[in-house]
Amino acid sequence: MKTIASKSRVAMTVALSLFVVGAIAPGPAAAQMATTSDQWRWTAVIYGYFPSIGGTTTFPTGATANISVDAHGVISNLKFAAMGILEAQKGPWDLFTDVIYADISGSKSQTRSLSIGGIGLPVGITADANLDVKTTLWTLAGGYHLVSTPDVTFALFVGARNIDLKQNLGWNFSADVGPFVGPGRQGSSEVKVNNWDGIVGAKGNWSFGQRHEWFVPYYVDIGTGQDLLTFQTYGGLGYKFNWGELVGVWRYIDYHFASRSGATLNMNGPAVGVAFHW
Repeated sequence: MKTIASKSRVAMTVALSLFVVGAIAPGPAAAQMATTSDQWRWTAVIYGYFPSIGGTTTFPTGATANISVDAHGVISNLKFAAMGILEAQKGPWDLFTDVIYADISGSKSQTRSLSIGGIGLPVGITADANLDVKTTLWTLAGGYHLVSTPDVTFALFVGARNIDLKQNLGWNFSADVGPFVGPGRQGSSEVKVNNWDGIVGAKGNWSFGQRHEWFVPYYVDIGTGQDLLTFQTYGGLGYKFNWGELVGVWRYIDYHFASRSGATLNMNGPAVGVAFHW
């Protein structure tokens, strides 16, 4: 619980800092909004996402004790991940939707990354484990651009995010341990989560170069609802062409689930993609 509280304070500090900057930075808002078109402007972004995965999940076993697994200790393979964003802007108003799908799995022999009833495996006991995680994240939000100039854009937004998560764990202990004896030393279990959370955040970019062709995109949000805490951020570098943009970012997503005490999930890694405007 100390880790959750610490991460919550860090995430909230980052979000509040951006909100304070946004409140102070605009200055003469009318002059800044002059660069924002009154016509609908659409942007579509298609990304490939290559995250590593971490966090802990507790799986029901039907025995007197459940099994908890450290995802980082088992998973090493990314099967598939993709990300897409669709955004519409008119004047200072901004609407966007963001969808991420990730299918990540791994297996480990003679691992000790499992615990039984919250207690680590006894000395000399290991497990063969395989873990498969399928995750869909869907964000819907609307915002307002406080700053919109050729050099800097800055928007605040509110919205909601849904997580549809399915995790499968298979295990085989090397010897009898606790209630897992005889044939019960091996088995499998599944956990499903489908939660909605409200979010608030900030996003924008800073452009530079002779023609403002280079830019640094940034994004942060924080929220809660059916989950204790969800936090997301990314930043990177992009280049503008006549037809659109190429973008590379590092993206981090963090969840602390209310439904299972101590259960967490995080995805951390690079994403590269292309953006089109019309």
